[in-house]
Amino acid sequence: MNIKNIFLSIATCIVTVWCIGCSQKSTSDNSTYNETPIAIEYAQGFKMAQGNGYLRIDIINPWDTTRLLRTYILVDTTAQLPAQLPDGTIVRTPLHNSLVFSSVHCSLLAELQRLNAIGGICDSEYNYIEELQLRLQAGSLADAGNSVSPDIEQIIDLNPDAILLSPFENLRHDRLEKTGIPIIECADYMENTPLGRAEWIRLFGQLYGCTELADSLFESIKECYLTTAQKVASVQEKPTVITERRIGQVWYVPGGKSYMARLLCDAGAEYPWSDNNNTGSIALSFENVLERGQDADLWLIKYNAAQNLTYNDLKQEYTPNSRFKAFEQRRIYGCNTQYMRYYEETPFHPERLLQDLAAMFHPSLFATHTPYYFFPLDE
Repeated sequence: MNIKNIFLSIATCIVTVWCIGCSQKSTSDNSTYNETPIAIEYAQGFKMAQGNGYLRIDIINPWDTTRLLRTYILVDTTAQLPAQLPDGTIVRTPLHNSLVFSSVHCSLLAELQRLNAIGGICDSEYNYIEELQLRLQAGSLADAGNSVSPDIEQIIDLNPDAILLSPFENLRHDRLEKTGIPIIECADYMENTPLGRAEWIRLFGQLYGCTELADSLFESIKECYLTTAQKVASVQEKPTVITERRIGQVWYVPGGKSYMARLLCDAGAEYPWSDNNNTGSIALSFENVLERGQDADLWLIKYNAAQNLTYNDLKQEYTPNSRFKAFEQRRIYGCNTQYMRYYEETPFHPERLLQDLAAMFHPSLFATHTPYYFFPLDE
């Protein structure tokens, strides 16, 4: 073992011992506690309950909803730990020096006015928040490297009060666990409804000590989303819509029970694969999509490119693209994610995407709408 590895092993042990007070797991029987559940309206992935001197958060395992993925016991950092606590990982809140893996969650924290509580990030090249980039350049924000294989030495040096990451099925975090730092598994991306994912804002509010702001933000998002959906609910004529495009030999479309399929429905559209029960994407051939979607009224495409996609690009890319009705009638809309913060914003602002979609599908009802993400393709 070289000197660097010896140092890393010793540092890991030191941090583990130091962190034991904030990340220890309580061992009491949960059934003995008198807790008051906090109502959750749309999210299926977490539950919250207020106890005496703590808040318990249960993260539901999205791949086996009969089990819990994690339980967290949130205790105010200024208070003494209660003598007895339910089972779970103790997290001292509000967080003030967290390591945040996802740019999506960084964007949410920016809106919650808690960027100063981020001490480090991963995948910095994909994080476009100016304040964080400036802090990286100044050396006041840690770059923990790639989120798939983060820099453990950098994490130990940062000594964050929590690590926020997105869990994946059968993916373990053994190296991170050994640091003793609480790992917050943010499974919001597994929610199948737009408002379900958006409600995770409330969980972040609890973690970062801004519950009133978080709850208020979610309420405004919910109100706007429901108002828009209600506006198109009684519309008789609904356009048929297809999405994305052929990449290589495969065309991925949203499953019929997916997040995107729900948005299309709420925006007043018919979706050719609404009878499908998949909650993720479906891999289809071009011929499969053409068979069901050739006569679709509109076609929506997300892409990432230095230049905006055009009709000519689509035809040159694959000539049969021109066979779709939406191509012939020039009713294709594109979202260039190199310039539009689609992926960073829409997870927690589905109302903006819904407004975009509803205005495309029913322009007479939204005459004053200014698009957020999708714009007509040029020739």
